[in-house]
Amino acid sequence: METTVNNTDWMKVAEIELIYRSKVKASERPQIHKSTEAYRLLLQQWNPDKLELQEQFKIMLLNRNCRVLGIYELSTGGVSGTVADPKLIFAAALKAGASSLIVCHNHPSGSLHPSRQDEELTGKLRQAGQFLDINLMDHLIITSEGYYSFADEGLL
Repeated sequence: METTVNNTDWMKVAEIELIYRSKVKASERPQIHKSTEAYRLLLQQWNPDKLELQEQFKIMLLNRNCRVLGIYELSTGGVSGTVADPKLIFAAALKAGASSLIVCHNHPSGSLHPSRQDEELTGKLRQAGQFLDINLMDHLIITSEGYYSFADEGLL
């Protein structure tokens, strides 16, 4: 079965453009060696008015030298949850050309204990990252009083 292509069909196709622009020299980007450095940098990027009000999910994208390419705010939810779509997480990582990433979300309740959903998401992201050769370095849960690191706890 053969179909004919109309000459105007090409105008009905969406254009996809991949762009990553940085105004910061590579040597001036923060370098992350441990979870405390990631926590401090992420906390600076967090709106303090939302930290104890709404759950948010952010991604820190890093190059091969563990220098921060950028921080992407993936989602903002309600008091007890937000959506962290792995497709969007890795779309951002691929678009920035990231070699590794640190994912992070806050718990407005102040609890530093991961939920079952947090653990399942971490496992799913680690597995997807292995397939894409993008290392999931850590998953942080942050509050105004501290943080929980999956990597520090041996869960990554």
